[in-house]
Amino acid sequence: MSIIRTIDDLQAGYRRFRAGRYRDAEERYRRLAEEGQQPTVMLIACCDSRADPAMIFDAGPGELFVLRNVANLVPPPEDDNAFHGTSAAIEFAVTGLGIRHIVVMGHAQCGGVRAYVNGAMGEAVAGRYIARWASLLAPAYENVPDGLDAAEAAKVLEREAIRHSLKQLNAFPFVRERVEAGTLTTDGAFFGIASGVLEWMDRNSGEFRPVP
Repeated sequence: MSIIRTIDDLQAGYRRFRAGRYRDAEERYRRLAEEGQQPTVMLIACCDSRADPAMIFDAGPGELFVLRNVANLVPPPEDDNAFHGTSAAIEFAVTGLGIRHIVVMGHAQCGGVRAYVNGAMGEAVAGRYIARWASLLAPAYENVPDGLDAAEAAKVLEREAIRHSLKQLNAFPFVRERVEAGTLTTDGAFFGIASGVLEWMDRNSGEFRPVP
């Protein structure tokens, strides 16, 4: 596998894509261009380069509607005049595309989660935007037991963040209405980078179990 480090590497990768994966799926790409996208699954995932949903789920073009942000967070529904990119993507997926399933997928060694933990333990969090965004984790952090060191607290918070984002997701009226009507499901998943193991969250208990 080639390693991408420079712009030349990017362009070389594009040429391999054109000669390989695009050529193999050319008809699908043409159909998607003509008919538009019709995915039924949305993934809300982290920006982390090690946890690419399309790779993890072996998805082809047009199959997943993917939203990625720092620490795979869902903000609360707000009616102010600010810019809400994550909320806009969720709204478009649900009300525009008619998505049937939304999965919030977190992962191990999440830098955004660790940044919040470090800040909660008294360290400065670099970046104006990072600190503000990571503050969305505050309610989830309340469920982290006392007495843990930063590394252990982050491990707990990585899963608590998923549970909290699902709670926030279901607070959007257009999401809640469809869940109650049975036309939309919301789930949580957790990917172990080193192990490659995907855990799925039980909707009733909130516990994570490896996918067989």
